[in-house]
Amino acid sequence: KQGWPSDSVYHFIRSIKTTTARQELYNSAAIINTVQRDPRVLGISPRIVSPVFFASGSMDIAAVMHGIQVEEEIRLFHFMDYITEGDATGLKNISNSIILGTELAKIIAAHIGDVVHVTTSRGEIFPLKVVGLFQSGIKDIDKAQSFTSVSTAQKLMGKPGQYLTEVHVKLKDINEAPGAAKEYATLFDIDAEDIQTANSQFETGTFIRTLISYTVGIVLLIVAGFGIYNILNMMIYEKMDTIAILKATGFSGGDVKRVFLTIAVSIGVFGGITGLVFGYLLSAGIDTIPFNTSALPTVKTYPVNYDVRFYVIGLVFSLVTTYLAGWFPARKASRVDPVVIIRGK
Repeated sequence: KQGWPSDSVYHFIRSIKTTTARQELYNSAAIINTVQRDPRVLGISPRIVSPVFFASGSMDIAAVMHGIQVEEEIRLFHFMDYITEGDATGLKNISNSIILGTELAKIIAAHIGDVVHVTTSRGEIFPLKVVGLFQSGIKDIDKAQSFTSVSTAQKLMGKPGQYLTEVHVKLKDINEAPGAAKEYATLFDIDAEDIQTANSQFETGTFIRTLISYTVGIVLLIVAGFGIYNILNMMIYEKMDTIAILKATGFSGGDVKRVFLTIAVSIGVFGGITGLVFGYLLSAGIDTIPFNTSALPTVKTYPVNYDVRFYVIGLVFSLVTTYLAGWFPARKASRVDPVVIIRGK
């Protein structure tokens, strides 16, 4: 009340309820035009996401329908790789068509070419023709996921042509996603989520597995380096007479050191190349082994990464390891006193 001191007044707010807000993306055309002009952006794919129900006898199965631009999804996000049956381009070529998640199709007993009835959130029922089956590899998602074209989704929801609920953006550099998401959220006053945040748990697991792989590889190479060090050490003890004769005939300590370093590096080059060839042949053999799992429906054999970077890293590390392993014995050989060795004989 007026006249009350501010420090003696307490306001209590109860039963806070969310307001009824539009689900669509405000001013979507301007957002798309702005994002498309961003030099960091490789492409965009507008979407409409809406809850729907599929009739299965006397039951209604709750699911989510994604209205997509199938050409952009194929170009940017490899959508075709997850189609196990049918053709994804049917969404564009066939009016009132739909792609079902594989588990959802099993529940409602739908096959390619069948007509399923979809009930929208407004209670209207539409018949849609099944043109494909989609399998993400996550069973719970495939139980409640379906795809149609943006225009069909707008028609089902009774919305105008500019109606969109999401815009998926693909950047040229995935590492710029967190910064770009914050920038777009501030610029357009929207919710923006980057792929790293959305898949943070997966990224953590991937980082740990990669760290373990590199650690094991480095340890193996270090162990191999100690093996080379021991071999060269024993060689020096066995070749003391030869080293003494070389130095007595005019070879300097640096010349002797270069001889043993050449031997060490030669072992590294030959062993590195042999290991890379053997590793490549072994990888090619593993690549032919059948690998069938519902988590990766389009992968038929064990996935193998043939990136040249890994071969270069292996060769460079082998050369560095053998050089360091040979340097210490070579240094010892260069300090051998030929007088002491010959006198002992």
